[in-house]
Amino acid sequence: MNSFHEKEKKLNNALNKLKNLELSNPGMQNNVESLSTQKNQLEIEKSELEDKYKLLLEEHENLSKKLEEIQNQEKLEQKKQTEFSEKIDELNQETDTLLEEIDKWQM
Repeated sequence: MNSFHEKEKKLNNALNKLKNLELSNPGMQNNVESLSTQKNQLEIEKSELEDKYKLLLEEHENLSKKLEEIQNQEKLEQKKQTEFSEKIDELNQETDTLLEEIDKWQM
């Protein structure tokens, strides 16, 4: 992106210098026109690149949001899994306790 800015700046400087010269020489006039055409082309390319850059920034932001949502969902799933495992452990402990009580009553 900087190279386009640098080229644009150089072309503008060259055009300004050429405008200050006397343009009686037809070759110089052609050079000025050529530089002007190049400047216009670079401005078009610069505009296109800026538009593409904006689109990429928007896409990056959207993807970042989606990634964050996925990560949050994954954390939630892990939390649910942990809670589920804890509940199973509690039930196993209660079952063990009940089995011990049953064994005591059977004796």
